[in-house]
Amino acid sequence: MPLFAWIMKLLLTIVAAALLLFNGIGALYGGWSLMAYPDGSNLQMPIEWLERTPFSDFLIPGIILFIANGLCSIFVFAMLLFNHKKTSWLVMAQGVILVGWIVVQILLVQKYHPLQLILGTVGVGLLVTGWLMLRPGIRTGKIG
Repeated sequence: MPLFAWIMKLLLTIVAAALLLFNGIGALYGGWSLMAYPDGSNLQMPIEWLERTPFSDFLIPGIILFIANGLCSIFVFAMLLFNHKKTSWLVMAQGVILVGWIVVQILLVQKYHPLQLILGTVGVGLLVTGWLMLRPGIRTGKIG
C-alpha cells in the first residue's frame, strides 16, 4: 500500500474511532442515567421537556439512547478495530443514527441545547469519515 494511502487510512480510522468513542461513551452514560433516573434529575433535565412528546418520563428515550447510540457506537468501534470489510458502511450508518436522533429530539422536545450542535457535528463527521473510508484509493491503497 502506498505511503499516502496508508497514512490516510490510518488518519480516517483514528478520527472514526475518536468520534465513535465520544458518542458511544456519552450515550452509554446518558442512556444509563435516564434509565436509572427516569425523571431526568441525574442529568438535570426537567421532565417538562417531554410535554410535547409521547413520553411521560425519560425511561424509553434512555433505553433508545443507550442502545442506538451507545451500544451501536461501541459495536462499530469494535468492527473498526478488527478492520471488518463493512466498517465504512457501519461508520456511516452510525452517523445517520446519531443525526436522526438529534433531529427527532429537536422536533419532539422543541428545545435547543448546545450539545445537540456538538453531537450533530459528530454525526456528520461520522458520515463524512465513513464515506472517505469507502473511497477506492483509501480502501485498496491504490491512489493516483
